[in-house]
Amino acid sequence: MHAYRSHTCADLTKANVGDTVRLSGWVHRVRDHGGVLFIDLRDHYGITQVIADGDSPAFADLEKVRSEWCIRIDGNVLARDESLINPNLPTGEIEVFVRELEVLGSAAELPLMVFGDQEYPEETRLKYRYLDLRRDVMQKSMALRSDVVSSMRKRMWDLNFREFQTPIITASSPEGARDFLVPSRQQPGKFYALPQAPQQFKQLIMVSGFDKYFQIAPCFRDEDPRADRSPTDFYQLDLEMSFVEQQDIFDTIAPVLAGVFEEFGEGKKVDAPHEWPQISYRDAAKWYGSDKPDLRNPIKMQDCSEHFRGSGFAIFAKLLEQEGTEVRAIPAPTGGGRKFCDRMNKFAQGEGLPGMGYIFWREKTADSVAQELGIKVKEAQAKIKSGEVEVGMEAAGPLAKNIGPERTEAIRQQLGLGIGDAAFFLGGKPKAFEKIAGKVRDVIGTELNLLDKDRFAFAWIVDFPIYEQDEDTGKIDFEHNPFSMPQGGAEALEGNPLDVLGYQYDLACNGYELVSGAIRNHRPEIMYKAFEIAGYGKEEVESRFGALVNAFQYGAPPHGGCAAGIDRIVMLLADQQNIREVMMFPMNQRAEDLMMNAPSDPQSDQLMELGLRVIPQDQ
Repeated sequence: MHAYRSHTCADLTKANVGDTVRLSGWVHRVRDHGGVLFIDLRDHYGITQVIADGDSPAFADLEKVRSEWCIRIDGNVLARDESLINPNLPTGEIEVFVRELEVLGSAAELPLMVFGDQEYPEETRLKYRYLDLRRDVMQKSMALRSDVVSSMRKRMWDLNFREFQTPIITASSPEGARDFLVPSRQQPGKFYALPQAPQQFKQLIMVSGFDKYFQIAPCFRDEDPRADRSPTDFYQLDLEMSFVEQQDIFDTIAPVLAGVFEEFGEGKKVDAPHEWPQISYRDAAKWYGSDKPDLRNPIKMQDCSEHFRGSGFAIFAKLLEQEGTEVRAIPAPTGGGRKFCDRMNKFAQGEGLPGMGYIFWREKTADSVAQELGIKVKEAQAKIKSGEVEVGMEAAGPLAKNIGPERTEAIRQQLGLGIGDAAFFLGGKPKAFEKIAGKVRDVIGTELNLLDKDRFAFAWIVDFPIYEQDEDTGKIDFEHNPFSMPQGGAEALEGNPLDVLGYQYDLACNGYELVSGAIRNHRPEIMYKAFEIAGYGKEEVESRFGALVNAFQYGAPPHGGCAAGIDRIVMLLADQQNIREVMMFPMNQRAEDLMMNAPSDPQSDQLMELGLRVIPQDQ
């Protein structure tokens, strides 16, 4: 028999009754039933119940074991009594009577329990990650991650992509985040960098004549943490293709991701890739307040400025006299109650706004009918009851009183709302309020249960503006990826820079950005001009991006690609809200590895060898 096991803890069934077996694993749970010990023995694959009583030669030793001891047992497979069968376990029809025990590794007092659903501080979980990872939910999440990566890799090979590895130690390259620098021992005073992405290398692969590249690529960025972003490193499915247009990239990556979500999404709906909408960046901001909208939420914001121009609501009326201002409406189907409206108004105030205007629609009250007809309330009630007067609806709320019934009715019709619905309003320069409007939309959709939670809703966000203008200085700079090919090529750069759009695209799913990519600017003369508009001279471009610029002088093909964030994809599939739940050994929010004690102070001899010294920071 094998030294440690003849079967895993998920293998044994009723067909094994009478067999002598050997199992190894961790003590998941111990139950002492007065002379009979029941132990749930766990390994990566499952759980088997093992038992011992006074007749077992191993009983005395088995009494000493505790949770998370690693043990090996030999024993006989028994059938459970009918009344004791556990239908929730694959091994629930059997148990193993222990004849022999070997302790492979005893466990000290546990800082966190593996059995059960207790909540522990994240700091504790990360410091003792090897224990945290033993928990069932973490075992499933890590197995899911592995399976997703395997599926992606197979799907890319099936599309005739080749997998190449790009360097992990390279030159510093400004790509939107801070680099992690690595000092050079052989060239003191100089530094390498960990790559923020394989961006330049994968473009150089295309220039080298390889038509399709992909990689499960590690990326390193010194960023501030968020729930959906690691502060140090992450993995992405990175790909690049030659002789392609934007739609070719969509047609390539979309079926790969749709297939992964169908395979691991546990039955949630995944729209066919050809049904994924393509929404311009500006429309996404206007309709959803975000460039990664959650389309499970049906709410679509609209411009209602015309209904407030010259109206009795002075705040919006005066605001709209200023250039570049708008009033946007956020519809709230079924949200037509004063309590809900007040709650949303308070939420906006918590986000830093003075508040939100709102209107809600309800059935006319007897008071309203009486006032409208100039009769007493009791008469109005009688007329309503008899059907002599049709109640209809009325608009309520502070805005409704200020702008009057004609304007409120026009707003209601534009938004397609009715009795029991509401609408909220924000005004100003769109860039100043769009982000908050997007948050309000999300909160309204969640609180009113409007989201289709059994769906993965994808959308391509396209037509990103390449440039933006600083309102204070008037300086033109890049708003998005400077390496994207401008739509219209060189001619587009001759006009107003703020009108220039790039062949750049993101793929959003359920409120998260999963994919980002572009058709690359492979023409040196267009690249020089694009950077010149943003204030970067030819020498600076060649200094920063010399490898690309030099390579593009030797017959560069048109090319483009994208990268899909593996961590976020697995986070969605695992139905988690925090990316650290699907990473094996993540950092905490302060970019610290509490388990390995990183970052740590360097040794003095290390600093000397590198020609470095640490300058103490003022406290």
